[in-house]
Amino acid sequence: MDLRTEVAGDFDAVASSPSSAHQPSRFARPLPRILAIANQKGGVGKTTTAVNLGACLATIGYRVLVCDLDPQGNASTGLGLNPHNMETSMYDVILNDLPIEDCIEPSSVRGLFVAPASLDLAGAEIELVPAFSRELRLKRAIGAVIDDYDFVLIDCPPSLGLLTVNGLAAADEVVVPVQCEYYALEGLGQLLRNVDLVQRNLNPSLAVSAIICVMYDARTKLSDQVVADVRAHFGDKVCRNVVPRTVRLSEAPSFGQPIIAFDPTSRGAIAYRELAKEISGGASQRTR
Repeated sequence: MDLRTEVAGDFDAVASSPSSAHQPSRFARPLPRILAIANQKGGVGKTTTAVNLGACLATIGYRVLVCDLDPQGNASTGLGLNPHNMETSMYDVILNDLPIEDCIEPSSVRGLFVAPASLDLAGAEIELVPAFSRELRLKRAIGAVIDDYDFVLIDCPPSLGLLTVNGLAAADEVVVPVQCEYYALEGLGQLLRNVDLVQRNLNPSLAVSAIICVMYDARTKLSDQVVADVRAHFGDKVCRNVVPRTVRLSEAPSFGQPIIAFDPTSRGAIAYRELAKEISGGASQRTR
């Protein structure tokens, strides 16, 4: 069986399971929503998507929390925070039962908040091993504040350790960025199998709701071919809007800003703004 056939089979098993078969369209799901941004392959745009999708959702009227579970802390720095200066972080939430509201920080974008990572998270995988209810600690923490937000976006590490399992156990939906490059589907089959495992054992409501094609280069036939392949295998789970590979998207994190603040008229900003509308179903109608 070739990799693409195997991946498609794994996706069908997850997407057609009893827990997701009767869910409404991803464009009309009720709020609040908890999305895990996950892909076990590194360098595929998970953090870029978490930061910029979160920022764009905030600009169209939603109240958004980005939860940074990656020990590298790139989502935190990409939103203007310095993980080295954090008094509290997701490490304290996961390991020490700190209420998550005690570590949440505002970003420069109105309506967008961050639960930052710290370098201490690198040791959390080992420290969690003997911990009681180790897979559900993030779920409990988010459950205490979920009514304060429309969207919670969880930036998962690029591996299936206990941090990623916590992210999947806490989420209702999985959003998978796939880069428009050779080996795009590498690791995706294993991710879908792991989503299925978490779904069956920890979180029956979990479902893959969206696949986003990122790093699209219109100058190459390869990008077009990868998008066509992904759409052929995964159908309407693939977002209509693709994210282009741009220098401005790469530069924005070094200034601690999402792309809509750094360069709001750039192709990257336009792409993530359209993605936010697509995934959310439009501007916020929720009243507080």
